[in-house]
Amino acid sequence: MQSNPEKERIIATPKNSGWKKWGPYLSERQWGTVREDYSADGSAWTYFPYEQAISRAYRWGEDGIAAISDTKQRMCFGWAFWNGKDPYIKERLFGVANPEGNHGEDVKELYYYLDSTPTHSYMKMLYKYPQNAFPYRKILEQNARRGRDEPEYELIDTGVFQKDEYFDIFIEYAKASEEDILIKVTACNRSVKKARLDILPTLWFRNTWYWGYEDQTYVPNVAASGRNYIVAEHEDVGKYYLYFEGEPEELFCENETNRLKIFGQPNLRPYPKDSINDYIISGGEIKYLNPQKTGTKGAIRNTVQVKPLGEVTLRFRLSHRYLETPFINFDEKFTERKMEADAYYADLQKNIKDPDLRKIQRQAYAGMLWNKQFYNFNVDQWLTGDPASAAPPESRLNIRNQSWRHLHNGNIISMPDKWEYPWYAAWDLAFHCVPLAKLDPSFAKRQLVIFLREYYMHPNGQIPAYEWNFSDVNPPVHAWGAWKVYSIDKEMNGGKGDKQFLASVFHKLLMNFTWWVNQKDREGNNLFEGGFLGLDNIGVFDRSHPLPNGAYIEQADGSSWMAMYSLNMLRIAIELATYEESYQEMASKFFEHFLFISKAMRNITEDEIDLWDSEDEFYYDILHLPADNQSILLKVRSLVGLIPMFAVEILTPEMIGQLPDFTRRLEWVLKNRPDLARMVSRWHEPGRGESRMLALMRIHRLKRTLRRMLDETEFLSDYGVRSLSKYHKDHPYVMQMDGITYSVQYLPGESESGMFGGNSNWRGPVWFPVNYLIIESLVKYYEYYGDEMTVEYPTGSGTFLNLKQVAEELMARLLRIFQLNEKGERPFYGGDAKFNHDPYFKNHMMFYEYFHADTGRGLGASHQTGWTGLITDLIDRLETARIAREGKAAESKTEKKEVVGQ
Repeated sequence: MQSNPEKERIIATPKNSGWKKWGPYLSERQWGTVREDYSADGSAWTYFPYEQAISRAYRWGEDGIAAISDTKQRMCFGWAFWNGKDPYIKERLFGVANPEGNHGEDVKELYYYLDSTPTHSYMKMLYKYPQNAFPYRKILEQNARRGRDEPEYELIDTGVFQKDEYFDIFIEYAKASEEDILIKVTACNRSVKKARLDILPTLWFRNTWYWGYEDQTYVPNVAASGRNYIVAEHEDVGKYYLYFEGEPEELFCENETNRLKIFGQPNLRPYPKDSINDYIISGGEIKYLNPQKTGTKGAIRNTVQVKPLGEVTLRFRLSHRYLETPFINFDEKFTERKMEADAYYADLQKNIKDPDLRKIQRQAYAGMLWNKQFYNFNVDQWLTGDPASAAPPESRLNIRNQSWRHLHNGNIISMPDKWEYPWYAAWDLAFHCVPLAKLDPSFAKRQLVIFLREYYMHPNGQIPAYEWNFSDVNPPVHAWGAWKVYSIDKEMNGGKGDKQFLASVFHKLLMNFTWWVNQKDREGNNLFEGGFLGLDNIGVFDRSHPLPNGAYIEQADGSSWMAMYSLNMLRIAIELATYEESYQEMASKFFEHFLFISKAMRNITEDEIDLWDSEDEFYYDILHLPADNQSILLKVRSLVGLIPMFAVEILTPEMIGQLPDFTRRLEWVLKNRPDLARMVSRWHEPGRGESRMLALMRIHRLKRTLRRMLDETEFLSDYGVRSLSKYHKDHPYVMQMDGITYSVQYLPGESESGMFGGNSNWRGPVWFPVNYLIIESLVKYYEYYGDEMTVEYPTGSGTFLNLKQVAEELMARLLRIFQLNEKGERPFYGGDAKFNHDPYFKNHMMFYEYFHADTGRGLGASHQTGWTGLITDLIDRLETARIAREGKAAESKTEKKEVVGQ
């Protein structure tokens, strides 16, 4: 058996310690976050803008380029670069704030996560740095000029890469041991001209001493040694040595705010945070640096001249050990870790035949792993303010999160995008954990568990949404995520499931489920509102805010999510009941919850208005107008009408046979409550293998919904399922309410609406999470119906496929976004010649937040490998299907030969 050291390390390191003690745990943007906002009006973007980040100490975290830290982000290591022309050194990634972008916040840099192992024993990242002055002003001005009907103005649009006058800066880390990190930076000059570059590896401490707490007065230290290393000491992290080669400049200052520059107040100590920058930009004025060569921030300045089309490599080593000869065997150990990473992925991808698919998947996995972040936020301290600072304005208490004072987060968390969303999003996380479970099951399970702990979950049972408003309501997919992770882990462990994890999650989710029932079912009739539910501006109204005159919406998606939640909890209870009989009662509870929701969705009012519109044959939200005693179907063909598909579960004879108490209760309900029994789709009719199906959609409604969903003039795009039917391009939905006109029109790309800030858009584009749930549902329906049920795919084509085949076709369309097409281009790059055909661009992947429904171009956050990282699982599924087809073809060929031989 081939050795797989990385796999062994993962098993031996279940928590964030040992080999995981150091990792890419820094944000890529700390400025402009809620955590750093102490304004009177909650204007986080303007209170702490990008321009101040170089001079102002952060309160709750740190940021950097390709940076790493320990698990509590006390000691940090990252990079700064200077091309000799920029107004300040490049210490962090630049982007436009939400008010500055024509479609909200957006990073304006080019960087790529190329590789990482789960323990971060090897990592690689690429940053593209222009050799001419970075076009900060041009980007700001052009974005300010553009309206919502125009695309975002990106760095590539400025022409700064047009003559190839830029550096490809490759940053690599390889751990010699748990706390001994080999570091390599390679600057490749892509220009035909010689170019200079300052490379400044930087070691600093997160500022914990500045804020006036008696138990946090300790000030760590980083200092020169007079030899080939600088020394960093922290009472909790210990002593580390940063070794370097040659004779670079050693520069030191404090990671403290330049109060004089920012606030016009005297500095508490000399040499504040921006001193290294000021020294370099000024041409070397020594007044900016600590002459004692000590501080809480230190950098090693290496000025290199890179030949035309040449490259320069520098080596460093960050170690907890004193080493007389730190670079002996450096290259050999680096190569060893790289080979171990290759061996790890060779095993993980052993069934993937196409090298391009392996490349796409490996870079997607790299993005998942680089997007880990130490997230630190104590809401009570944030609201109250720090002793060493002026008391925050009282108005802050009424802006956001005042009911979340219990929330005290300080964990490594999978982020959606460490620049655009450097804060967790609860429903995103459930999707992140699917690919993460294949890399590191312990980490994935831990992610799901911590959100249910008392310092995250609200005492009332609500799961925190995200820092801009922890009380916003996300779709309840945590149970779904837990079951997926449990199932993946169980399969990887040869059929042995982690019952302790599943039971722990289940017990806490009971509180969350109860919160939903108590808070989001206004009339107590098992119909749910939910509000936001992650779908931002997909509908007629902003569902996060109350409607005028007491109007309210009963949501097809809100109710369907809860039906799905019920079935997820039912499935978990059944699994746990095979080990502990008492869980059979919980299985019965959630079986009945599902039935009540199903019944409610078919009988809304006394007039029996149905969420299902029999004329359009589609699910819609219902708007209730108490003042007029009216109920109106909001006939917008959107994801809202597809989400009822997600509420489906298959119960096999093996499951039912092991649970006699649950079976008796189930049969009693079906016999004695015929009003509920008729809600169970095909319960009395066995499917393949005598299995039974619980689903909101009966076969007629499923087929009619799929007819719309698989219609290329409606939902079906070349790149997946649209979030809004293309029908609304020429037929916008329009309604009048209180003299105001509301409308919804299909848009395949960026939003033209200001709803939800204009930086979120479900009005047409393709999103991976809902496409993934569609695929999951189709596969489940296939488990029941088998080959007997076929649908036309695409609608009107005359070709009929079973539901598993349809699911595979949808997977292939999603994968098409990243694959090379007949032009040798990757659609997510949007037809840009530089990206698609330049050899230094075309094979680097970016995993966007969502995708243009007509072209496949990537939109929104450019590094949201979070839920778009689901592509890794789709590649595995498609390759498994390919292998199965090839196996059947080989069997058929063999059988034919045998017949001929006879």
